[in-house]
Amino acid sequence: MDVSLDISFLGGPRPQRGVGVVAPFDFALDRELWRWVPDDVSLHVTRTPFVPVEVSLDLARLVSEHETLGDAVRALSAVSPEVVAYACTSGSFVGGVAGERAMCEAMSRAGEVAALTTSGALLEALAELGACRIALVTPYTVSVTQALEEYLAEAGAEVTGRAFMGLTRHIWRVPYRDVVDMAHRAVRSGPADALFISCTNLPTYDVIARLEPELGIPVISANQVTMWAALRHLGTRAVGPRQRLVRGHLPRPSGSGGQTAHRAPVLPEEQEGWT
Repeated sequence: MDVSLDISFLGGPRPQRGVGVVAPFDFALDRELWRWVPDDVSLHVTRTPFVPVEVSLDLARLVSEHETLGDAVRALSAVSPEVVAYACTSGSFVGGVAGERAMCEAMSRAGEVAALTTSGALLEALAELGACRIALVTPYTVSVTQALEEYLAEAGAEVTGRAFMGLTRHIWRVPYRDVVDMAHRAVRSGPADALFISCTNLPTYDVIARLEPELGIPVISANQVTMWAALRHLGTRAVGPRQRLVRGHLPRPSGSGGQTAHRAPVLPEEQEGWT
């Protein structure tokens, strides 16, 4: 007797929309990205080739070369994502605002798909929040942290405080308590409209909802803004309970493939209240 379960009536798996993700070879937080993603969206993650260099400006340049990004995006094109995100903060700010824009254009050309980067998504998120004065938390060295400050200054944002760790490896192992401590140190230096926690390899998902009421300002992180911007392009929301950025209005989908996703206009409606 055949006792196998008849599932023919289910009609197949639920249709999925795809977000392609290009991450540096040492990226260790795949599951954190998934926590922001609703059930009808799939992430298709690939990595840049390994290079024997610790976290530094040199590494940022190596993992953001246009040829490297183009190869990764062409590999992702086999599964037809609707948007591709480069999930690396330092790799996308190391060339300044013009360099970030050129990266998006290179990725779009390679895969004929809308493209964004973490640092471009950061600027989009700051515009969405109306934040010009920024407190920074980074796991980086002095030189990499300064390069981020220069990127923000070029984009018209003022860094009012910072806290950094000087790490060159194993950033994903930093515990939440250290992130929280650095956040409080960063905002003590001066008034800030928002706190940004940099590096896609630094765990942040669970600390955002705690820090926002403690600090009294929006708290955004590298992985959060990356997923928020990618899902915004799809016209859907990220999943982030009690995270101010992802509780905002539902955006319209941006343009078709070949456009840079984070260049879409920021909509003006008021955001929901937050506590």
